[in-house]
Amino acid sequence: MSVTVCLAPANTVGYPEGGGHFWVYLNWALSLREAGARVIWLEGIDRTGADSSVESRRRWRGRDVRECVAALRSRLASHGLAETMALYSIDGGTLPDDITQGCIDLDAAAGADLLLNLWHSLPAPVVQRFRRTAFVDTDPGLLQVWMTTGDIRVAPHDVYFTIGETVGTPAARFPDCGIDWHYTPPPVALSAWPVTRADGAAPYTTITHWWGGSFEFRGEQFSNDKGAAFLEYSDLASRVTAKLELAVCFGKHLDEWRARLEPLGWRIREAWDVSATPGQYRAYIQGSRGEFSCVKPYCPQFVNGWTSDRTVCYLASGKPAVVGYTGPSRFPEAEGLFRFRSMDEAVRALAAVEADYEGHCRRARALAEEFFDGRRVVARILERALDGSLSHSAGGVE
Repeated sequence: MSVTVCLAPANTVGYPEGGGHFWVYLNWALSLREAGARVIWLEGIDRTGADSSVESRRRWRGRDVRECVAALRSRLASHGLAETMALYSIDGGTLPDDITQGCIDLDAAAGADLLLNLWHSLPAPVVQRFRRTAFVDTDPGLLQVWMTTGDIRVAPHDVYFTIGETVGTPAARFPDCGIDWHYTPPPVALSAWPVTRADGAAPYTTITHWWGGSFEFRGEQFSNDKGAAFLEYSDLASRVTAKLELAVCFGKHLDEWRARLEPLGWRIREAWDVSATPGQYRAYIQGSRGEFSCVKPYCPQFVNGWTSDRTVCYLASGKPAVVGYTGPSRFPEAEGLFRFRSMDEAVRALAAVEADYEGHCRRARALAEEFFDGRRVVARILERALDGSLSHSAGGVE
């Protein structure tokens, strides 16, 4: 049975320098296609930067919206998705013809068998156009707090998924908002992330944003600041033999953080220099020895059971990952993937990987194949989202 899925990402058109951000959704799109589904890529446009009555240099969030749409189309084209884009106006108005030219009409897109929405702020009138809808939570814990406080109002959907393993269970230290959440691993398109061997001198790396501030919930203060988490491990590089490198969106603070962390043994890179395009992002990960990354402090505080979409790209590439603990998990420990809760655990994890590096590389890929294979992940989602009306064959959709 052939199905059409309209995939709604979270504003890739407005973040053209976010190669990693684009890959979050590209992995979903490629996985859907590999599962046998026709894909429509649905993007929202802010008309304040797209009104044809103003000069073409009028910019949306500091960017020329027409250039952003063209850049997105080019990126989709490089993965065989050139004809998949559909656009809608965020405020519900009509977009200029020169913006929508060559795109799928929104009414036609709404005829898809399923809207698979990965953006919590997709406008309700857009969601309501579709006969069957599924929402995927990619910020477990934080999203439920936003929903509880009213900062975010997710439009009603038919079924709800989350990449947090504990969401909706007694292990979670945050509300479920009265929603029946279904867990799904973040998918990785294995064909797009083949095993690669890094240079022997390559470092363990990660690519991240640094700042996130803090927030209050039910009288408690929680941190969304990954920089604070990394500072707790600032001495790690001097305690291990492995080389460690951070690629962070530092902007004007790059020199400041280089001066602070490089004397401690870290190598510091500007993330936008190494991951501004999807190709650069993939090349950076695949040129790494493995991943080392802390997590935002609220993740272990909330026990959200989160696994990063970035981490599964490392695993698929045959790169062991040593990452911060976020809660109990169904995934094997110390088998290509290590989760640490202290400096000593991080030191031991890196030493264990280095002691059997080739073995952990093989186990990293095996983990990706067993648990995060995008074709299988999306096939299970489609089965549940479409009320079991689909039949599967070898993890695919017919």
